[in-house]
Amino acid sequence: MFQIIKKVALNPSVSMMVVEAPYIARKAEPGQFIILRIDEQGERVPFTIADYDREAGTVTIIFQVVGGTTERLNTLKEGDSLLNFVGPLGKASEFEDVKSVAVIGGGLGTAIAYPQAKKLHRMGVSVDMINGFRNKDLIMIEAECKAACTNLYTMTDDGSNGNQGFVTAKLEELIQAGNQYDLVVAIGPLVMMKAVCELTKKHGIKTIVSMNPVMIDGTGMCGGCRITVGGETKFACVDGPDFDGHLVDFDQAIRRSKMFAESERKSREAHRCRLEGMEHA
Repeated sequence: MFQIIKKVALNPSVSMMVVEAPYIARKAEPGQFIILRIDEQGERVPFTIADYDREAGTVTIIFQVVGGTTERLNTLKEGDSLLNFVGPLGKASEFEDVKSVAVIGGGLGTAIAYPQAKKLHRMGVSVDMINGFRNKDLIMIEAECKAACTNLYTMTDDGSNGNQGFVTAKLEELIQAGNQYDLVVAIGPLVMMKAVCELTKKHGIKTIVSMNPVMIDGTGMCGGCRITVGGETKFACVDGPDFDGHLVDFDQAIRRSKMFAESERKSREAHRCRLEGMEHA
């Protein structure tokens, strides 16, 4: 069993959990993920490692409540335990010969971009971090991100935090201002990562994206997380999650991401019905 040491609501739909998992914390690196099960009846669900503390033996995950399992996960409290917590899985991010990097996080992707920026910053790399949210109420881990980069730019679609615009607009502005990036790391919604890659390809800047399609076993056996990169089939769980963004077939990935939308909706409705029934019993 893996005990929940800390739980914090970051915004109305996103929570952070710090889980006691010393063996995973000992080996974890930015870019990797874990797969957890709440209990014997629970499904296997992957979450990117948002942070880790080797001395305390803890691993941090940040998740959005979007389906039945994450709704159940969000009902757990500090002191409760998870049945399974497996990792670290996937390949760790590799950064070589870079001096100036732009790290971009979109929405929940900020939680995944944060450890990337933190690692680069600790390496002495100049890091401009650009985070994008729909509005100011959804902004999260801003203080942590500020400490993990050289310059932080937090954008909102509606401008409710005083900085209106998409992350791509800010990136273009920084490039036009003379910033010469060796690398761009983009993590977030597929449409956002696609837009970033189209921009950086125009400027000839190498770009890494983190692909997070549906994963079931985390070993490449189920094939659920397959994507096309450079015309070849890859499995995000074992070949990634990091890939060269200029080689990813985003259109295919976007189509595949919509396959389970109806199942997720039904799962949420069924879970709410069961909880409501318990409340009225």
